[in-house]
Amino acid sequence: MGQPVTQPAPLTTTHIRVDHYSAVHLAAQTARSLAQDRQLPGPLPEHFAVIASELGSNLAKHATDGALFVQPMLLGDGVEVLAADRGPGMPELERCLTDGYSTTATLGAGLGSVSRIASDFTIRTQEGTGTLACARLWAPGSPPPSAAGTGTVCLPADGEEVSGDACALRDTPAGRTAIVIDGLGHGPSAAEAAQSALRSFHRAPEAPLPDLLHGIHRALRRTRGAAVGLLRLHPHRAEYCGVGNVRVLVVTGQSVHHRHTGQPGIVGLRMPPPQVRSLPLEPGTTAVLHSDGIDHRWTHSPPPHLLHLPPPLLATALAHGHRLTRDDATALVLTH
Repeated sequence: MGQPVTQPAPLTTTHIRVDHYSAVHLAAQTARSLAQDRQLPGPLPEHFAVIASELGSNLAKHATDGALFVQPMLLGDGVEVLAADRGPGMPELERCLTDGYSTTATLGAGLGSVSRIASDFTIRTQEGTGTLACARLWAPGSPPPSAAGTGTVCLPADGEEVSGDACALRDTPAGRTAIVIDGLGHGPSAAEAAQSALRSFHRAPEAPLPDLLHGIHRALRRTRGAAVGLLRLHPHRAEYCGVGNVRVLVVTGQSVHHRHTGQPGIVGLRMPPPQVRSLPLEPGTTAVLHSDGIDHRWTHSPPPHLLHLPPPLLATALAHGHRLTRDDATALVLTH
């Protein structure tokens, strides 16, 4: 008898609106609990709570329409907190990253403290537009998670406790392979379909994409079904195979192009023969997979600064600025 397949825990994102200073305490509690659940050793749960608290405090003090997104990292055992707001931005970012710097009368270790504690910290700011940040934490001495060049957010619809979307990323001999799943509708039944699809994907993530989709189709026959998008990276190109309204597109520093949606149908109910599309993907370009909980109109006239964001911040920007809150929303971003 073979060994059981080890399947990563499903990604779930907790969204915290920072519309009052009380949200800072909630952010710290949420971060601490997540780090404990992920079994980060020693003082790391408290360190992660401090990171979330400092990012939340900055939003509460200085920003409009601030939000935090707390979640496990997509690869490895680390955790991350994403921060977004709609302005005013920081005109002196380098000074703000100095430990102990504050623009208020308080001590305010602030962003300098986050930069010092986090295993990896990425931040971009645009005056008049706002600030985006990603702070990641993993155990010292462990190999850095192979999540560089990736970013994701997976959120339930407003009013729902579970997301009917799901996503995953696996590195295999066949290439880095990503999946975004959108269970039909939302709520528990959609979540059941999405998690069934995710389990099927993890059984053989190295399989040819049509075979993966056929396996997921069989796994979903007793569920309400789902839209599924699969993306596999190769040198200088990517393969996309999907059914339903999961979009894939390529982002360069100049434009968004190669926009595709899946073939018409529902995986688990009525699925056409899967087709594989090849997308040019030169080194340094970015591929985005997202469910229809992200408004597709973001690609029509994206501002230049959006096109230059690193993957975790682009995923954050899509979730914060282009999410349709009545539906589950997932964005998965990969740099080649």
